[in-house]
Amino acid sequence: MFRASSRKYNIDLDGPKESHWLAGNIRQVFECGLDYCVQMAEQYGGAVKLTSLYGEVVYLSDPLALYHVTVKDQHVFEEPDVFIMNNKAIFGDGLIATIGEQHRKQRKLLNPVFSISNMRELLPTLQPIAHKLTSVVMSKLPSDGSYREIDMLPLLSRSALDGVCQAILGYPSNTLEAAENNEYTEALRKIRHRMYLRPIVPMVMRNFSSYWIKKLVDLLTTPWIHTEFTEDAREFRRIVELMDSGSKKAFAEKKAALETPATSSSTDVQSEANDIKSGRRKDMMDIMLKANSASSSSEQLTDAELLGQMNVMVFAGLDTTTSALSRCIYLLAKNPLTQARLRSEIRDAIKSMSLAQDNSSFSEHDNPLLHLSYDALINLPFLDGVVKETLRLYPSLSHMSRKVLKPTTLPLQFPVRSSSGAEISSIEVHEKALIVISILVANRNRAMWGDDANEWKPERWLSSPGKKDGSGTAVPSDGAEASSKLSAPIPGVKDGTRYPGVYSNMMTFLGGSRSCIGFKFAEMEMKEIIAALVLRLHFVLPTDPDANGHVKEIQWKLKAFHTPVVKPPAGDGESPAVPLNVRLVQEEDFKW
Repeated sequence: MFRASSRKYNIDLDGPKESHWLAGNIRQVFECGLDYCVQMAEQYGGAVKLTSLYGEVVYLSDPLALYHVTVKDQHVFEEPDVFIMNNKAIFGDGLIATIGEQHRKQRKLLNPVFSISNMRELLPTLQPIAHKLTSVVMSKLPSDGSYREIDMLPLLSRSALDGVCQAILGYPSNTLEAAENNEYTEALRKIRHRMYLRPIVPMVMRNFSSYWIKKLVDLLTTPWIHTEFTEDAREFRRIVELMDSGSKKAFAEKKAALETPATSSSTDVQSEANDIKSGRRKDMMDIMLKANSASSSSEQLTDAELLGQMNVMVFAGLDTTTSALSRCIYLLAKNPLTQARLRSEIRDAIKSMSLAQDNSSFSEHDNPLLHLSYDALINLPFLDGVVKETLRLYPSLSHMSRKVLKPTTLPLQFPVRSSSGAEISSIEVHEKALIVISILVANRNRAMWGDDANEWKPERWLSSPGKKDGSGTAVPSDGAEASSKLSAPIPGVKDGTRYPGVYSNMMTFLGGSRSCIGFKFAEMEMKEIIAALVLRLHFVLPTDPDANGHVKEIQWKLKAFHTPVVKPPAGDGESPAVPLNVRLVQEEDFKW
């Protein structure tokens, strides 16, 4: 009935035929994988009409249209209720669960928290974690320099978890060292695997009071009902409650420490010195709470909002970072010359920095990356290219959605075809239509990135002029050198046109006021961990056959995230894993 009533709307846009009379064809975007999405966009262009259970959908990757959706007319395009209400139910009043004035107020406070100056102070918190990860992997290797197969996924996941807990919460989770996670860290690790319960949340929250919502949740999670759904609901509730209680405890401790009156400025200095001596570093919660207390009363966030930011930061920084790191290490294992080139760049940078600082040699340091400052790490050209190219081709989140709040016209940079086959340069979208922002396709648009847009080529970023600004975008150098470099091509820019993303002309972290606020932290964490691993370890794809003669082949499934599995018959094709052959680095591994 709903589908029939929605037929009065008709977006005049070409697209593939429906594959199902009720569900439409939108599900193929999420089930058929990366190649399907790219091929569909190459056939139909940057705006494609799809159908769903709830009506028509515009699958969007055109740069001008995305500029209007995410920046210029973002007030017309809002996250769907299923996104906002689920995030509110799970994480509280964080950035990804608020809209309108409340979101603007939160964003205003949080933007300075993620400044480059704060990133510089947070890097020393991540350096020991990257070093510990490397040491754990090295401890598993034979001393004779031979290879051993290691599943890198759980180790990268634990290091990402330690990173967000330590750098964001100031909570020393130490999961790399622990035999088992504690309840809080285990809840964080499991939360996304229960997210498929999301669709029922908006309906419940819209139609029931808080009293009846509590009663309904109690009923669904009662232990005497034994179905797969109720068991999943019970586990989901347990995870959310564990995460909430752990976050509240950490938040209360942080707030109490901040509110403890200082007796003198000398005491503050001594306390800070003691913190550094004991290994305690500054974290995001410290920075955010101090920024909030320094704001005017009208701009301050409530405790519930601050707790929500804390939950969102931890969740957003966990699976996305793990996914990106896993893909990056896999690609380096697949491309040994690229791996050698990166390793050589890192060693050369450390050598020059260590000699300049204390005239010591590279080999004298257990953790030589401590010599690399934030600016030195972030501006390593080839490391920068490796990270950017991985984030471009394989964004952790491939799609985001927006609902249309009022009828509007979306202009297009590149013409597409209407339903009748006529060429059009804009599309009319009706109120309540759904827009699917294809981050994946936008980042592979041949018209913007060139004919090799679908190839992983870190060196494409080496032609960018000058250093980077705070958003990771190339900016020209000063003086006469700038004029000669300005003509060099900038990736993702074509005839002055670019995507509205906040990071290096790509849509990986979106654009506008709903963009990912923590992308600088994500970039820093990725670069630190990759540099630490590649400097000491050499990775290759599995080559040894198992007892049945099968060699493990890693396949990446596109679901909510890019999920690596081992293809049958060597694996089950379902369990996440990144098995790689690893050995200690040898001198020949620096030659490219």
